Amino acid sequence: MTEITILKIRNSYRWYLPLLMVVLLIPDSGNGDTHPDQFYSIEGADSLLARAETVDGVVATADGQGICLVDSRTTGSIILSPQHAAHPFNRGLPSWNGQVSSENSGFKIYMSFPSGGNWSPWLVVGFWKNNIWSNYGTTSFSGGYVDIDYVKLYSDQESWKYKVVFKRPSTSHQSPRLSKLGFFASDRSTTDSLDYSMILADSPPDTLIPTTFLYQYSLDPDIGGSICSPTTVSMILQSYGISVDPVDFAWDTYDPYYHLFGVWPRVVQNASEYGLDGAVMRYRNWSDAYSVLAQGGRIGMSIGNPLYSGHLVMLAGFTVNGNPRVHDPARTDGYNHVYSKAAISHSWFDKGGVAYTFFLRDTTVAAVYGNDTRINSVDFPVQISNYPNPFNSQTEIDLLIDQPQRYVVSIYNLQGEKVITLYRGILLPGLRSFRWNGCNQNGHQVATGSYLVMVRSAANVQHSHKLMLVK
Repeated sequence: MTEITILKIRNSYRWYLPLLMVVLLIPDSGNGDTHPDQFYSIEGADSLLARAETVDGVVATADGQGICLVDSRTTGSIILSPQHAAHPFNRGLPSWNGQVSSENSGFKIYMSFPSGGNWSPWLVVGFWKNNIWSNYGTTSFSGGYVDIDYVKLYSDQESWKYKVVFKRPSTSHQSPRLSKLGFFASDRSTTDSLDYSMILADSPPDTLIPTTFLYQYSLDPDIGGSICSPTTVSMILQSYGISVDPVDFAWDTYDPYYHLFGVWPRVVQNASEYGLDGAVMRYRNWSDAYSVLAQGGRIGMSIGNPLYSGHLVMLAGFTVNGNPRVHDPARTDGYNHVYSKAAISHSWFDKGGVAYTFFLRDTTVAAVYGNDTRINSVDFPVQISNYPNPFNSQTEIDLLIDQPQRYVVSIYNLQGEKVITLYRGILLPGLRSFRWNGCNQNGHQVATGSYLVMVRSAANVQHSHKLMLVK
């Protein structure tokens, strides 16, 4: 018997609704022990603040897309009221989207679950970007624990709570911002209940998503063997025409607490810095995965035995016979590679069908290319000016951007030492302005003299402009 409870709500290439539930089609074991998969998402300032139970020093961002610290605060937090699932669950995959452009700034995500008639201690489910907290926090309680990036509960639950803590070194640094909280709730018995006769008979249409192929071992001699996850997402970014340095992306993704490159929500969060709307989800059949590709989405599959003990590949589409195509970064011949359907099915679905799911946050950021088109990293000129120049207390730095790319905007002294990073992220075409108040990364005033505005693109091309600080 199969339970058919499907609520799929999508508009264009992204999820717009503040609170979204998706109950996927899964087999029903008939004994009442298996519950449907569910995905819940809260996004945008209005939705996040409307569900707030406690707010301390946190407000909506100017564009209303997320939340950040008030101008006068270096720390703040928000606690959301309890969220309730439609069905019981005992496994959970948290994820989030946001931006952190200043060094030594960041946010930490906590969750709490019912425990003994009350709530569990706050459990840390992740942070972005650096581990700037002296104490990481609690990851277990009597009713379950956080296994790096995976919530495992000992009994069924139907509720949870979020807390988000923000931090920056001084008010002169741009505040970290959070735009989306996602939670994929599931039942641990579902994976064991899958019907493989249906999975192997599932035959989506012929599809191919091209990209610039990346062989992970050739990217860096030291970390190449450990970066399948960020390499896969780098290929996903390039399939959208978004330039990315895969080694930089890998190091940005690196978790300095667990010392891993493949922590699921961190990889999704890093892609958010490049303009993608992402979440960690599960899939139980190939047709559900195809429906995401057909709507302009991308999928990074977490696979295991029999193909690998643990690995990430990009789902590239399907052959005319319905066999899955993948871009496998661990193979020199990994572009558009076709494994046997039984092998790739067991490798993914036996491991729980966990995957990164991405859509373009803004479809004007990059074109989506059709079949047989390879995407190459292209650099575009950036025009830089500032006013006043020379300046005393502060100056406005204007960048005229030709094409959307990820950029890093920094100030350097003439000895080549970085003074401060003003921005790190996607910039859309047009005039973009940044203000520098003559302070370094620690908030201290720098000396009179000449400095350089350095703008580095994802294609690793630098543009510079000299400015003069006079006191």
